[in-house]
Amino acid sequence: MNVLITGISGRIGANLAKAFLDAGHAVRGLVWSGDRRPKKFEALDVELLDGDLADAASVGRAVDGMDVVCHLGAAFQGGGPFGEEDYFRTNVRGTFNVLEAARQNADRLKHLFFASTDAAYRKYVPGGMPHPIREDTMPMLPVGWYPLSKQLGEDMCLGYYRAYDLPVTVFRFSMTVAGDEIFSYPQFYLRYWLQAYETKTGQAAERVYRQLQRLRQEGQEQLLIARDSTGRSYKKHIADVRDIAAAFTAALVKPQVIGEVFQLGGPGPFTWEEAIPYMAGKLGLDYVDLRLDDQVPTFYEFDLDKSVRLFGYHPQYDIFKMIDSAVRARQGQEPDVIPTYM
Repeated sequence: MNVLITGISGRIGANLAKAFLDAGHAVRGLVWSGDRRPKKFEALDVELLDGDLADAASVGRAVDGMDVVCHLGAAFQGGGPFGEEDYFRTNVRGTFNVLEAARQNADRLKHLFFASTDAAYRKYVPGGMPHPIREDTMPMLPVGWYPLSKQLGEDMCLGYYRAYDLPVTVFRFSMTVAGDEIFSYPQFYLRYWLQAYETKTGQAAERVYRQLQRLRQEGQEQLLIARDSTGRSYKKHIADVRDIAAAFTAALVKPQVIGEVFQLGGPGPFTWEEAIPYMAGKLGLDYVDLRLDDQVPTFYEFDLDKSVRLFGYHPQYDIFKMIDSAVRARQGQEPDVIPTYM
């Protein structure tokens, strides 16, 4: 099949292109001219088209002749800087343009995937999330223009499914890493928490700040097992880029996924008390263990049962495999992953 990927130069887009090519499909990518990173595609047989999601004509050219559209392109929090107008122009109008172009090609189109985000959940709450997050029961409560634009995109996609019978599926991505990016997550490091508590006021926060200063080893990088005010380890649910790419190929043209929303993530959540000692050993770093009072904790996980039931989603990369893969990536020995920075 002929597959279009908007946002093909991103971490997920590039690895998704590789997954589709490996499965025998032809791949076209719509690339914003200011964001092209061509080294990613030197070894891939992909057709690249310059264009702008906010320009209906260029989107129409990209969608023409495609059997599958994977709409990943967006202004996002990690890029930019972007303002409200950028988010509206690229994410909202851009999605409208993709849907209209798909509607014009409805006689050929077999599947349209829309990339959304877990950033629209209010998952950082006092005490942490008491139950796993389910996509059909957890309300979307976006704060800020990026998650708001993604919720608007979801609503448009599902509206086009209902009104025009477009074969739409929405994937909400968890935080996704490629290459050695897992080692860059700020909350793993003592220095992050020193900065976070430096400006906090109140007895509890000031006590934590003094403890962090005492634990710090001047001139040396340190990891930190973060715990909440009850002593419970922080918990998070993320994904490896290869598992996200595998979700698309697993769900492709399956009638039971049309008109549905799916949360994607790794095989399960991880805790800091599991991940930090393992990471420290791999990186040769010291780590400390501290209760972070006066702080909303990171403590959530996703229930992926719907994805498992409806299209056989079985992610493979837990936190330990992600760390092992990141080590190999730093050594230049992970050819199966296209890194973000290329």
